[in-house]
Amino acid sequence: MRKRLLCVLMTALLLAGCGKAGVNEAEELALTIRGEYLAMEQCAMRASVTADYGQRVYAYEMSAAVNGEETVLTLSVPETVAGLTARLAGAENRLEFDGVSVETGPLDPSGLSPVSSIPVLLEAARSGYMTACALEEEGTLLRVDCGDPAGTPGTGTETALWFDVSSHALVQGEISVDGFRVILCEFSDFTAG
Repeated sequence: MRKRLLCVLMTALLLAGCGKAGVNEAEELALTIRGEYLAMEQCAMRASVTADYGQRVYAYEMSAAVNGEETVLTLSVPETVAGLTARLAGAENRLEFDGVSVETGPLDPSGLSPVSSIPVLLEAARSGYMTACALEEEGTLLRVDCGDPAGTPGTGTETALWFDVSSHALVQGEISVDGFRVILCEFSDFTAG
């Protein structure tokens, strides 16, 4: 009963968020993918993460494994910290091991960081307020934009997610703060379990 109520609520939110009386092909696919990501208990992927602080830009490559509320990240780039592993569960988003730290500071007032970007993007896929849905790249990608339902576009924290239409794998995600893209994540080898 609870899952049915959640699906009905998510459908209503999607329809309100996409702003149309009917549901189009992109919106139907977004609903299907949202349901799959809500039910997903674990996944794994490779990620290239670019964090843009305005005055400086950092690039990371990592593998990520998500199991419930825990995310395990293992860095491969930059080489100086390759092999470092972080376990994220809750609000602590600092990557540190044996005195070496790659914490670059928060990207927004809520503490968004390159380390927390993958859990933030997955949470947007599961429960972000959808503001727009569209098929792109000749129908091979689904773009889903999420933001504050009461906010003005281009203000606050917003996400854009791209899913492979055939596999439903997350292939790219962006996080913007006040209209400026601060995180770009490109995913490969996405598997759900």
